[in-house]
Amino acid sequence: MKVDLYEKIWMWGVGVILTAFFVSLAYAAVAGSMHPPSHVELIDPTPQTLMTNPRMNPQGVSVDESGAIHVRVIGVTFAWLPGEVTVPANRPITFHLTSADVVHGYMIVRTNGNAMVIPGYVSQFTTTFVEPGEYLVACNEYCGVGHQNMATKLIVVPEAEWEASPS
Repeated sequence: MKVDLYEKIWMWGVGVILTAFFVSLAYAAVAGSMHPPSHVELIDPTPQTLMTNPRMNPQGVSVDESGAIHVRVIGVTFAWLPGEVTVPANRPITFHLTSADVVHGYMIVRTNGNAMVIPGYVSQFTTTFVEPGEYLVACNEYCGVGHQNMATKLIVVPEAEWEASPS
């Protein structure tokens, strides 16, 4: 069987290009080490540790000494802890999110609040709610057979009606 010179050139060219693609992909995966595309903070994702960790205590809303409002949420199998959160309108709210089991998506419908929730990482975003009302919070990453039930609500009240709890 004779292989023409031009066929050999094309075969070697394709082999070189495929090797270059594979090497660049391996370099990006290993040297760049995949991280969530936001605030990168590591945490032990075991449920026992998450429930007792003061950084991620799922009591809902807290206010730090500077007056900043923080909401800490843990995603577990088809639920968010805490189940319902009340925050004030017209104030920046920082959400700290993690998962105890699989990848979830935290999406506050009709707002710009959206984050990927990954076990072992604390995702963070800050948003301000202008209009008081109830907002649907849904999981937008398929997380298993009960995924369609993984929703809760976020209640936004006028700032004058909101009571802060100490952090």
